[in-house]
Amino acid sequence: METATNTSLQANIKPRKSLSPWAIARKKFVKNKLAMVSLIFLIFVAIISFLAPYITTADVTKVDIGKMNVSPSGEHWLGTDNAGRDVFTRLLYGGRISLTVGIACTILIVSFGTFIGSVAGYFGGKIDNMLMRFTDFVLNFPFIVFVIVINTILIGKVSGVWVLIGVISLLSWGGVARIVRSKVLAEKENEYILAAQSIGCSSAKIIVKHLLPNVFSTIIVQATLLFAGMIVAETGLSFLGFGIPQDVPSWGNMLSVANQPDVLQNKTWIWIPPALAITLTILSINFIGEGLKDALNPKSNR
Repeated sequence: METATNTSLQANIKPRKSLSPWAIARKKFVKNKLAMVSLIFLIFVAIISFLAPYITTADVTKVDIGKMNVSPSGEHWLGTDNAGRDVFTRLLYGGRISLTVGIACTILIVSFGTFIGSVAGYFGGKIDNMLMRFTDFVLNFPFIVFVIVINTILIGKVSGVWVLIGVISLLSWGGVARIVRSKVLAEKENEYILAAQSIGCSSAKIIVKHLLPNVFSTIIVQATLLFAGMIVAETGLSFLGFGIPQDVPSWGNMLSVANQPDVLQNKTWIWIPPALAITLTILSINFIGEGLKDALNPKSNR
C-alpha cells in the first residue's frame, strides 16, 4: 500500500522545466542592478533625444545675438551658448545625432566584421589568409588621420553625418572580424558541425544556422562596447572640428566651445550638460556590456 502511494505521488510530481541558456542569461542580467539601472537610463536618454521635436519647440539652429551667453533661467533651462541658441534644445537634438552615429556605426561594423570573420574562420586556407591580410591592411591605417582626410574630401558632397558614419565604419571592422574568426575556428571543430557537413548542409546554412548562433554572445558583448567607442569617436572628432558639421548639433560640437578659456571658466552651463550626457551615457553602455558579459558567460557567478 505504501509503495503504491509513493508511486502515485511520484507520478503527480511534474519534472522541472529546464531553462534555455538565453533564459538563464536573461535572469542573470535582470539580477544585475547596475546593468539594469544603466539600461533604463540609456533607454530614457534615447527616448528624450529622439522625441526632441515634441519636448521642445525652440529652433535648434536659430542664432539670437540678443540672447548670447545667457545663464540658466525659466525661459532657457540650461542657458544659451555664444550664438544665442538654447543649450537644452541642442542637448536633446545633439543626443539624436550622437546616438544615431553610434548605433549606425555599430550595426555596420558588426555586420561587416562578422561576415568577414565567419567566412575566414569557416573556410580557412587561402580564403582565410586573403581576408586576414586584407583585415591587417585596414587595421594598419592611422584611424584619426584617415578619418579627417576622407571626411574633409567628401564633406559637402554627401550629408556630413553619413560621411562620418561611413568613414568610421570602413576603418573599424577589423577587430570584430578577428574576434569572430577566432571563435568560429574553435567552434567549427565540434561534432555538430561535422554532422551538418556530413548530411550535405551548405556552407552558408552551416555558418548562419549553426556557427553564428553559438558565437552570438561574443558578438553582442563586442557590439555593446563598440557602441560606446563610436560615440567617443564622434565626440572627439567633432570636438577637433573634423566630425559632424558645426551647423548640425551633436554632443561633440557642443563640447568644442570648451576650448575657449572664457567659456571653460565662466560659462560652464554651455559645456557641462553635454559633458555629463556623454560621460553618463558611456558609463551606462559599459555597465550594460559588463552585465551582458557576465550574464552570457555560463561560468560566471556574478
